[in-house]
Order: sequence, then C-alpha cells, then structure tokens
Amino acid sequence: MSQIPERVLVQAHLAAKQPPVLSEAEQADYCARIAASLKERDAALVAHYYTDPMIQALAEETGGCVSDSLEMARFGKEHPASTLIVAGVRFMGETAKILSPEKRILMPTQEATCSLDIGCPIDEFSAFCDQHPDRTVVVYANTSAAVKARADWVVTSSCALGIVEHLMDRGEKIIWAPDQHLGGYIQKQTGADMLLWQGSCIVHEEFKAKSLLDLKEVYPDAAVLVHPESPASVVELADVVGSTSQLIRATQTLPNPTFIVATDRGIFYKMQQAAPDRRLIEAPTAGNGATCRSCAHCPWMAMNTLPRVLQALEQGTDEIIVPPELIPRAVKPLDRMLSFTRNANLAVAGNA
Repeated sequence: MSQIPERVLVQAHLAAKQPPVLSEAEQADYCARIAASLKERDAALVAHYYTDPMIQALAEETGGCVSDSLEMARFGKEHPASTLIVAGVRFMGETAKILSPEKRILMPTQEATCSLDIGCPIDEFSAFCDQHPDRTVVVYANTSAAVKARADWVVTSSCALGIVEHLMDRGEKIIWAPDQHLGGYIQKQTGADMLLWQGSCIVHEEFKAKSLLDLKEVYPDAAVLVHPESPASVVELADVVGSTSQLIRATQTLPNPTFIVATDRGIFYKMQQAAPDRRLIEAPTAGNGATCRSCAHCPWMAMNTLPRVLQALEQGTDEIIVPPELIPRAVKPLDRMLSFTRNANLAVAGNA
C-alpha cells in the first residue's frame, strides 16, 4: 500500500481543527462583540493579508491594520494601544512582542505557525551559522524569535532585494534562511554570494508551472502575479514578482483586465478593494507532484477565526511570551530592517 504524503497528513490534521462555518448573523454578532472588546481593552487588531476576509474587514473597521508582515511590524510598534491582537501566524506575534515588549500581544491561536519557521530550528541553524563565521546572517521574517536573535538582519519579501544589494555593495557574503526559493530569486537578481538554507512554504511550493502555462492559454490577456517564495519555474512565468503589497499595487498599475495570482488566496480581499473592476484567478496548484487542487491557502492562517479572536480578547488566551534574554538580540536585526526601509522610502520621496 502506498504511503500517504506527509504534507497531505499535515493539512488534513490542520483542517480538522477548523471550526464550523458561521452564519451571517453569527458573523455580525462576533464582529460587534470583538469591536466592543477591542475598545474596552485598549486593543488594536492587526491582520495579515492571508487571513479570513471577515477578520481583515474587522481590522480596518476598528482602526487596526491589514498588511504584510513588514507593515504589521511597523504598525504594532507605532500604535498607542496597550494590547495588540495579531491575526496571522506565530512568528508575527513574536515580532510584535520583540518590537513592543511593553505591550500585551495576543493571538487567536498560537497553533498557527509556518512551515518556514518549523523548518529552521534554532539549534541546527545556529550550528550552520557557526560553520561560516565570515558570513552575514540574513533571515526572512518567517522565523522564530530565537533565529532572529542569531541573525544580523531580518528581511521581508518587500525589502529583501534592497537589503541584499546593500550588503553586496559592502562586499559582504551572506547566509540566507529559510526560504530557498526567495533566496534563489534574490541571488539570481543580484549575483550576491549567498549560502541558502533549504526551507520552503507549503503553499507557494504547490504552484505548478505546467498548469500555469495551460491557464495562460485560456486567459491570454491575463498578467501573472507571483510571490517569490514560489518555485523558480513559476517565477519565470511572472509578469510581476513581488511581496503581497507589491502584488496588490500591480493590480492597480497594470492595464490587464485579468490577473492570475500565485500566492495565498487570502490576498484577494485587498486586491478586489484595490481593483474592483479586475478579474482575479487563483494560480493552479494541480499537476504532477501536487497534493491538492487550487488549495492556495495557508492552513495555519485559516486557524484565525472570529470566535478565536473574541476568546483571546475576553480570556487573554494565547498570549505571546518571548524570553526576555532574546529580545535585546532579536530587536537589533529587526531595527536594522525598519531603519533601512525608512531611509529607502525617504530617499524615494526626496527624488519624487
């Protein structure tokens, strides 16, 4: 008997943890109760683009934030609320705590993690870094607090290219972790000397080039938008390669009537806001070697639900605690990233 692929088992396990679908009346009731609880507890809701559209809408309506991980980090640090509830995955909650240690950081569930985070355990990664002491350690935001504390720089997909170019200009050789596809894309774009950790995202790795080519034949006028965590064969077919925020902007700036989108389908909520007259199509995940069909949604992001948001607020469950000794070390590479992007934005504004 053939063995069931491990990824299928993982996704089935996670799917079993999803609560029943709420009725419209139940959704409205939860939203009203959450909004009142946020106000009562001096809290702000920060949501990632990949979470449920209802949670994204609620974050917007209550003065919170819907964004990528970089803007979530900025917003949480600068917002005056004493409590942040982070709807996303665990590393995002940890990042918020590192940048705002004086604030209470809650999550709908700490079980919501990330395959990139899981695939880069601190002991193994630290040993890898120790083998190459002459290299600058650059880690993607999708990593644990402990891995960030071991790094020299933290990056997100929106600023990784610029930061690697900056380091390359200074003659620095790089250790990159954990996403091999994003690292390979940046290495190809810059020519930087990079050693790549072999991690990957279970969502983006599912996109298939052959099926994407078939879909392009059906929609010849469509532009293909691809997140660089996708395999190189998929990236090569893209009209735009970029972070979640950059892909959303592409729907506003490109003239195409249709977009084929190779990233988590949770992004469609903000894309449809940005370009309501454009047609959005999920990039295919079926094909040889695929374990699902159009399953382009992170099962851990799907664990963020309205009932869990309310429970976290009312009961204080799933509070993020980062060991105090890690925070001073982990905040340094995060502050470097925020300072770099702030200066880059100022330079762009000055040249406008």
